[in-house]
Amino acid sequence: MSKRQVMIVTGAGSGIGRATAYRLFQDGYVVVCADYNEKAAKETADEIIRRRGEAVAFRCDVSKHEQVEALVNFTVDTFGSLNGIVNNAGIGLVKPFLEMDPESYHKVIDVDQHGVYYGMYYTARKMVELKEKGTIINVASIYGFNVAAGSFNYHAAKAAVVIMTKSGGLELAPYDIRVVGVAPGFINTPILGNDQNFKDMLAKQHMRGRLIQPEDVAETIAFLASPNAWAINGTIVPVDDGFLAFK
Repeated sequence: MSKRQVMIVTGAGSGIGRATAYRLFQDGYVVVCADYNEKAAKETADEIIRRRGEAVAFRCDVSKHEQVEALVNFTVDTFGSLNGIVNNAGIGLVKPFLEMDPESYHKVIDVDQHGVYYGMYYTARKMVELKEKGTIINVASIYGFNVAAGSFNYHAAKAAVVIMTKSGGLELAPYDIRVVGVAPGFINTPILGNDQNFKDMLAKQHMRGRLIQPEDVAETIAFLASPNAWAINGTIVPVDDGFLAFK
C-alpha cells in the first residue's frame, strides 16, 4: 500500500484476533489492538512494536456502544485516520435451549451481534467523515449457517453478522467502503481446553480432519483487507476446510 493505513482489531488479545493483528502489521498497517482484557491487548501491541511495527492497545468492552465509539475516536485522535476494523471479539455460552434464559441469551447477543454492529456503525461514520476508503471485516462463524445443540444464542448472533455484512456492503458501497466477513470452522485456540479427545472430535468435522489454526483465518482476513480483494464485497468467506460444503 502506498501509505500506512490504520486498522482496529477487536478481541486482539488472543486467538484469531491476535493472529490477525500480527498479520496486518506485516502488510504495513498500524494496528489498534482492542480487547476487554487490557493486559492481553497490550501484550499483542508490544509484540508488534518489538517486531518494529506500530501498534497501541485499548481496553474496550464491545457490548457497550459508548466504549466502541471511544475506541474509534481514540484511533483517529492518535493516528489521524482510520481505514477499517476487524470485528472479531466474541464469546460463547453453551446451554440447552430450555435453559437459555434471557440473561444467557443477551450476554452473547450483546457481544457477538451488537458489538459487531457498533464496530461497523462507528467505524463507517468516521471513515465517511474523513473521506477514507477501506474495509470492514466481520468474523462470523460456520454456526451462522449450520446449527448444533446448546448454542441458540451464538447461532442467532452469528447469523445476524452474516446478514449485517451483506446489508452493510450494500449501504456503504457508494463510499468505497467494503464490508466482508469470514466464517471460521473449529479453530485451535486455548478456548478448546486440553481434552485431546474433544479436539479430535471437532477436527473430524473438517474435510481433512485437522483443526484450523488462528493464522489460517488471519491470512484470509489480510487478503480481504487488501486491494487484491477489491471485487469481494457484502459476502462471507468460509475458512472451514469444507465444513459447510458437506454438513
